[in-house]
Amino acid sequence: MSRPRVRLVVTADDFGYCPRRDEGIVEAFLAGVVTSVSLLVNGAATESAAELARRHSIPTGLHANLSEGCPVGPARRGASSLLGPEGFFLGKMGFREAVAAGDVDLPQVREELEAQLSCFRELLSRAPTHVDGHQHVHVLPGVCQVFAEALQAYGVRFTRLPLERGVGGCNWLEAPARAFACTVERDARAAVGPFSRHGLRWTDAFVGLSTCGRHMSAHRVSGALARVLEGTLAGHTLTAELMVHPGYPSVPPTGGCGEGPDAFSCSWERLHELRVLTAPTLRTRLAQDGVQLCALDDLDSKRPGEEVPCEATLEPFLEPSLL
Repeated sequence: MSRPRVRLVVTADDFGYCPRRDEGIVEAFLAGVVTSVSLLVNGAATESAAELARRHSIPTGLHANLSEGCPVGPARRGASSLLGPEGFFLGKMGFREAVAAGDVDLPQVREELEAQLSCFRELLSRAPTHVDGHQHVHVLPGVCQVFAEALQAYGVRFTRLPLERGVGGCNWLEAPARAFACTVERDARAAVGPFSRHGLRWTDAFVGLSTCGRHMSAHRVSGALARVLEGTLAGHTLTAELMVHPGYPSVPPTGGCGEGPDAFSCSWERLHELRVLTAPTLRTRLAQDGVQLCALDDLDSKRPGEEVPCEATLEPFLEPSLL
């Protein structure tokens, strides 16, 4: 049975985190497999990353960061609900816990997002092609509303909806990673309403939670795309995004967002992703599957959906593709 045709954006996150990570990301872009990057404007290598984006004409969006390192907005000048005692963001899980407890002042979130959008424009002299969230903070309850408002105010149309169909059944993921992925999926589903009301767009499907780091292989990427597209009519063209984190591993103390590089960035798994992405096997497999790599600007991404589908189906397609 033939599959639906797929136009796939491959987005490398954490651009600007450190020069070694950036070197690998650019390598993957020049190899023709990474088609878009998301820039951390509070990253240690932000300015050099922006220069690389200009030099190589890399489609670049903003990787909005509310969880790691130092703020770029008003919060850096004093006490803020976004920061811990040492003046850094609260961390991947700390920020989530603070949001859940109602301890985060959402107007301060809006101020930080606006500061990061302004910083991006100063660095690249244009608006971002898209805005997503570092560690998926942009889909958290409450945060997703101010995120959507800020993007609409700045004229940004495209975002990421990290809703990967069937990720809860990916038994190769360690239990904590699978639990986190399911939480992200749940939050993403709830964010559809605010995103829709503010005119944001996203691809029909998303992959990346089940294929991160050591779990990435050509077989798993192909399988993940098949899983999220299951039930789609053959011959129909859909859009999808693959989130990746390639690069040469960071070497402390260089890198990070103000606190040095974390274990994720220093891991050999970043190099593993780079090797999988740049090896001919993946591109051959994708071509066999009828997948065309393209940049976000090449897509006519989906219009906001009218409603969230039945949770039991885990169906991410909220309305038919425009293609």
